[in-house]
Amino acid sequence: MSDKQNSGVTDRALAAPAHDVPAVLAEMRDRIEIADALYRFALGQDRKDKELFASAFTVDAELDFRPAAARWGARPPLMTGRNAIVDTILAMFTGRVNTTHQVTNPRITIQGDTAHMTALIEAQHLLIDAPETHALLKNPYILEVHRDGDRWLIHRMRIENTWYTGDPTAIFGG
Repeated sequence: MSDKQNSGVTDRALAAPAHDVPAVLAEMRDRIEIADALYRFALGQDRKDKELFASAFTVDAELDFRPAAARWGARPPLMTGRNAIVDTILAMFTGRVNTTHQVTNPRITIQGDTAHMTALIEAQHLLIDAPETHALLKNPYILEVHRDGDRWLIHRMRIENTWYTGDPTAIFGG
């Protein structure tokens, strides 16, 4: 069995039939909105914009950074709830760490009001008072995203790590 068959992912760009223009446009809009949830997560963090950052998540969202942190021996808890996720991350970074997140390779499948997305995020973290202390992470993200009216929100996010350079323990703790 090929990798494509094994993963359940096809090379087909859209699930809607090409001749059904309204369905194609609706699906394209959904795909843009699904990706935008991840962009809001990234930019909200980088700008320390609490409202933008929070707008990425469902009220009962889960963020699992444990797989990534395990690469350098850290054991953070599973973060649950939009407010806890936003408050925890922004408190850890605001005034202490500058971040930049680059989102690439989003792959999305939609089933009704639930979507699954994978993406690669390259995240640079620099201590504000000691910018020579940094952590550059290349992280695969696995997300479950839910429809909320015309927009989509992250319900579950799992962050893994492929590689890193620098000192993540100085940024995130041990």
